Amino acid sequence: MSAAFGERARAGIAARGPLCVGIDPHESLLGSWGLPADAAGVREFGLRAVDAAADRVAFVKPQVSFFERFGSAGYAALEDVLAAARAAGILVIADAKRGDIGTTMDAYAAAWLTPGAPLEADALTVNPYLGVGALDGASALAREHGKGLFVLATTSNREAEGLQRSTDESGRTVAAGVIAEVSSRNARDVQGDAWGSAGFVIGATVDWSDAAISAFTPPAPILAPGFGAQGAQPADLRARFGAMSGCVIASESRSVLVAGPDRLASAVQARVEQYQEALHG
Repeated sequence: MSAAFGERARAGIAARGPLCVGIDPHESLLGSWGLPADAAGVREFGLRAVDAAADRVAFVKPQVSFFERFGSAGYAALEDVLAAARAAGILVIADAKRGDIGTTMDAYAAAWLTPGAPLEADALTVNPYLGVGALDGASALAREHGKGLFVLATTSNREAEGLQRSTDESGRTVAAGVIAEVSSRNARDVQGDAWGSAGFVIGATVDWSDAAISAFTPPAPILAPGFGAQGAQPADLRARFGAMSGCVIASESRSVLVAGPDRLASAVQARVEQYQEALHG
């Protein structure tokens, strides 16, 4: 079995920094890259993004929807991108946000987290709002195969605030409850100072005080969308995440992808250096 995902993510951040390159082939980006808006276009886009990320960052995050819209051909393209990234030694986070109950959720987990599966990734984004317990089968499969989950906790879109920041009878927000439940499961699975393998999605533009969330134990990776085009910058990382800043995987897509295929590698490298300066400068 592979090493636990939490420790692999920790090692990736230590070796290459927190930047995660989002692979989001928006139709406008395909056009600016000179690629067709079809399965062949998203495949080429994804493979070029992987080439630019290789040996520069520890993580890539393909957004599944941009491939799924082309049906079976789009999924075939995604399979090629996932395989290329993993072959390059990059940790792949499949951004599919799966969430269901019972055997249905278990089947989603099997599709994305089983070694040798066509869609195999290193981690999967999942939705806990059918109950954190509904993810237990997926967590068990991930643990068995050294894979990870990123559980949606508090996201940066305004539409989610009413749900995620609503409170229970004790005054705890729903988001804080999700973090507490997942953290308690992580605590059963880790020893010493190891990181948990069930991480969290926490938007980089989220005010932790407003969301009533706080630092958690054991440590676990935080997938943080919202850097780059959505407003947060590398220099903001420590201020926004405080004591948890060393756990952050900073996801950027459009902000680097707009550089185009010929300049993408240099744009990624420049961003890597900005994050390293923010953390260690």
